[in-house]
Amino acid sequence: MQAFEYIPSATIEEAVTILAKEGDQARILSGGTDLLVQMREGRRRVSTVVDIKHIPEVNQLSYDPRKGLDIGAAVPCYRLYGDPAICAVYPGLIDAAALIGGVQIQGRATLGGNLCNASPAADSIPALIVLRAICVIAGSAGRREVPVEDFCTAPGRTVLQRGELLVSLHLPPPLPNSGAAYLRFTPRNEMDIAVVGAGASVILDDGGKTILSARIALGAVAPRPLFVPAAGQALAGRQPSPEAIEEAARIAQTAATPITDMRGSAAQRTHLSAVLTRRALAKAIERAQTRR
Repeated sequence: MQAFEYIPSATIEEAVTILAKEGDQARILSGGTDLLVQMREGRRRVSTVVDIKHIPEVNQLSYDPRKGLDIGAAVPCYRLYGDPAICAVYPGLIDAAALIGGVQIQGRATLGGNLCNASPAADSIPALIVLRAICVIAGSAGRREVPVEDFCTAPGRTVLQRGELLVSLHLPPPLPNSGAAYLRFTPRNEMDIAVVGAGASVILDDGGKTILSARIALGAVAPRPLFVPAAGQALAGRQPSPEAIEEAARIAQTAATPITDMRGSAAQRTHLSAVLTRRALAKAIERAQTRR
């Protein structure tokens, strides 16, 4: 492990000041399950680590049926699936949060860290995309908001500028007759990185017979988590039939541009893009039809 300066920060403003001063040589520590491993393996050079876990705002987790869900950037995954209200209202998010690492990792790993690590295969990001999450970012110039689908720009890179940090994620309250799901394929049941991941959300009419709108996102098939608006648009106004789902899956598959690596071939990932989109859509529709 390389030598570095550890600075525990008590406020957002203090953390922003340090980040602005140190630039690319500083990194935020929220859970550390990615950062510390990268530093130990020499894959990331950091001179200053800014610990934000003691800042109250980034540890806040709150759900209001009228306002939605706010997740602080340092909230560990176990707090999400340990909250019965959040599990009931955001099952698609729980699908993803419960897959990040294993149980021990989930005691520290955060959705904020998973997002800022900007891995194309991150489990949380497709789920956050289909749930219309908004990133709340603080910097020396104030605060700004960015849709989560625009947050990652390339492998390991985000829209965060010098002196900025992710404060929280905001998810709007799910509408009646809506449902979401996230699925992934891995060689092992847990403690593995997705070969392909797929998130889907739908909103049905009051009778549950027509899809009003849908969102589909894929992981591990492009340089960044992939939002596929055309796949969702193809479902709008249609019955949730196998034919409609198949068409959306084909569109998602066409949008995928995977590579071959040690975890899977490009051909396998292309195939799985359609398979997992179909399954995630079917699960999201099933949840929407039981949520009134």
